[in-house]
Amino acid sequence: MIFSKAPNFWRDRLVASSVHFGMSLGIAALAGLLVFGLWYPYPYREISGGRELFLLLVTVDVILGPLITLAVFNRTKPAAELWRDLFFVGVVQSAALTYGLWTVMVARPVHMVFEINRFRVVHAVDVPLQLLPRTPSGVIALPLTGPTMLGLRPFRDDSERMEATVAAVNGLHLGVRPDLWQPYSNSVVDVLTEAMPTTRLKQRFTGQSAEIDRVLSAVGRSANNTVYLPLVAPKFFWTVFLDPVTAEVVATMPLDPF
Repeated sequence: MIFSKAPNFWRDRLVASSVHFGMSLGIAALAGLLVFGLWYPYPYREISGGRELFLLLVTVDVILGPLITLAVFNRTKPAAELWRDLFFVGVVQSAALTYGLWTVMVARPVHMVFEINRFRVVHAVDVPLQLLPRTPSGVIALPLTGPTMLGLRPFRDDSERMEATVAAVNGLHLGVRPDLWQPYSNSVVDVLTEAMPTTRLKQRFTGQSAEIDRVLSAVGRSANNTVYLPLVAPKFFWTVFLDPVTAEVVATMPLDPF
């Protein structure tokens, strides 16, 4: 009797765990659409580390739930007790997924800001809360629909310039300050003034010349009809390629141009 029941005992658990695993994968896929479709579109999933953070949290969540189901599922339990156990497994897994998504949301990139002579990726967690009320009209400080392009307005006077410089030296970068933001269209002239020919970049980094051509060719561009600026990311520098007339970002690549 013991041997005849054992296969069914483990089979039922494996079936329940497999069903739970499939459901978890489906929910994780929907969460991935939200994260990578809105909050971390390319190249931000690479620049801001969103992919690694999301995969770590979701992988743990997807594996944790089915493993707990494998441990607690038992058809010999009273139905009320079994459903109670499965309900609490779902609650624990949902809480873990919710916390993971909240963590990813708080760390999401919200803007790419032109900052004097470079771009800076600004994340929601970087923006000082005390400066949010000073966000200019027409600019959404912490958008939930993906990063936007912004620039920095001119300083009003030397006193503001000095205050902002001191704050930047102490770690409050100009690009993360809502009180200095302005629509990107207002910064196009400054962007194009600072941007450099991509042909010059290829001359400086001859070993990366073929990769630069490949990145630009993928978007129908070449070194002759683009310019570039550095992009400051959390852990390293990237290069942003721009249209030389509109200053529109046409491509990016993980190359430190300094």
